[in-house]
Amino acid sequence: MIRRIALLTLLLATASAPALAQEVEAISVWGQRANDLGRATSASEGRIAYADFASRPLLRPGELIEAVPGLAATQHSGAGKANQYFLRGFNLDHGTDLAASLDGVPLNLPSHGHGQGYLDLNVLTPEFVHDISFKKGPYSAENGDFATAGAVAFETADHLHGDGLQVWAGENDYYRAVGSKALTSNVLVAADITTNDGAWTASEDLRKINLLGRAIVSGWSITALAYDARWNATDQIPRRAVDSGLLDRLDTVDATDGGTTSRYMLSARKRDLLRGLDTVAYIQRYKLDVFSNFTYFLDDPVNGDQFEQVDQRWIYGGAITKRWTLGQGWSARTGVTARVDDIGKVGLYRTTARLRRATVRQDALTQWSTAVWGEASRRFGQLDVTAGLRADAMGADVKAGDPRNAGTVSDVLLSPKLALAWRISKTFELYADAGRGFHSNDARGAVISVDPVTGDPAERAPLLSPTDGAELGLRWRRDDLTLTAAAWALHVDSELVYVGDAGFTEASGATRRRGIELLADWRPTARLNLTASYAGTHARFTNGDRIPNAVASVFTGGASWKLGPTSSVTLTYRRLGAAPLIEDNSVRSGPTGLVNALFVQDFGPASLLVEVLNLTDSRRDDIAYVYASRLPGEPADGVEDVHFHPVEPRAIRAGIKINF
Repeated sequence: MIRRIALLTLLLATASAPALAQEVEAISVWGQRANDLGRATSASEGRIAYADFASRPLLRPGELIEAVPGLAATQHSGAGKANQYFLRGFNLDHGTDLAASLDGVPLNLPSHGHGQGYLDLNVLTPEFVHDISFKKGPYSAENGDFATAGAVAFETADHLHGDGLQVWAGENDYYRAVGSKALTSNVLVAADITTNDGAWTASEDLRKINLLGRAIVSGWSITALAYDARWNATDQIPRRAVDSGLLDRLDTVDATDGGTTSRYMLSARKRDLLRGLDTVAYIQRYKLDVFSNFTYFLDDPVNGDQFEQVDQRWIYGGAITKRWTLGQGWSARTGVTARVDDIGKVGLYRTTARLRRATVRQDALTQWSTAVWGEASRRFGQLDVTAGLRADAMGADVKAGDPRNAGTVSDVLLSPKLALAWRISKTFELYADAGRGFHSNDARGAVISVDPVTGDPAERAPLLSPTDGAELGLRWRRDDLTLTAAAWALHVDSELVYVGDAGFTEASGATRRRGIELLADWRPTARLNLTASYAGTHARFTNGDRIPNAVASVFTGGASWKLGPTSSVTLTYRRLGAAPLIEDNSVRSGPTGLVNALFVQDFGPASLLVEVLNLTDSRRDDIAYVYASRLPGEPADGVEDVHFHPVEPRAIRAGIKINF
């Protein structure tokens, strides 16, 4: 009942918001990286405009998020699956501690069939995005669930970037067509269609389509988005099999892994600049059916260990944000959000070659969340002070296939925030930030009683897991050079995590992370832009053990050079540092560096684009894990080994872009 009242209140408020006496038309400007001096409340937040990523070479759409300094996106499976993300010493899995939104619509999925907070950025078409804003750490009152390490907001433009068509072709049967067309001054349609077999021995057979439609009606931006994909997976393989010659590094053990997914979104947003109102309401339909086999024949030597994860849900929600001008120099921002996930089926099944053999879990649940937040700001001389408070309430009703694992759960959390910005001069600013954030845990783990496989008693997870953080930083800008630096710390409480691959909860101790981040952006001439960022992290459990897959450093660099009036070249470099793979640090992953390049030559209304991915043809690992698996003929208990997914070999793609 609470969730229904909260959602109804929000939608009624949206519908009854007074109309503007005068409409204010939104204007999209394709500018350079924003100047955050005097605007930002921390050193680790920023906004990246279209001009700064429009010519960025990308292997996958999800890599667009690497435009955020210190954030890395890798992949351990097929291209239709969500990326694996790394930020501030977190192996974020598929999104557990990284929040993302598109045009104000949240993209993370709680209580997901594959992983908590599942964040699939394949729904993005990079050419449709015109602005990326980010805030790291739990210091902003407007960011809630999953925004512990950071939050990233993608915005598309009402008018995109002009009518046009791009057609791409590349190695390994890579083909892509992307285009947009304004039907009227207020209506546009766009499409992105991709096929790719990949460099793998077993064809990836990716088939993906993204469709976008938008209409501006009485100041409202009405957006319909559809995404659909199917693929064959290329999951990680055991190092021992490659070293012995049993497998090539591009082989797979179970060629029947893969999946299908779809997401359909309808949203309405109105940004009323005169009244300081930003209102958004949305409905989404989401499906995932994914098949994986990480241990091969360890649990079932006859049929194999492949399993299927299913997630089918409707999502309803919205948010209202209001800016206020108060007396005596005070200003404020307030907001309310509400969301309901109606999950009709979330299941885990044992399969062989995608045929079901047994059901481990099959549940249905309804999960609701609502939040009220506010922050007040005032300048005291050269010091800007922003104090915020967020109140979150969340609950779920789990209807489990096993009645012993059914139940209802709810929780509330207050999260205070404080941000100080000291404007020392027009070119120099210091920051101090502190706050509490959180991520939710899977609702099934919050009501679980017995392990669905063994029948043993299972310990329940808290529904909301808080994180406390603090940060000191600086920002300096002179002419065409901007430097930022931040030193930060995060403490995560002891928690239990629901493991979607197994259907039970798994214990994790309390953790502490601290680190530094450095960013330089230099434009020495109008034709050259150089950027570099470094993020170093020290991550430990509070008992001193290492945190597996906590990457110690991320370095990124980029250069965009306009060779002449009609040609340009862009180079990007990303180095993901080494990480412990087990708690005693006796096994570690190696660092991985990747170089990508994009050359553009304009011919009037047309352009030639040539993209070279993995320019140096690195043979490093995209990601690595340590666990036990069993190949045919190996001991029944399996073999503890490093399992890795290699980076894709060098690939060349060429495209033609035509502007109408």
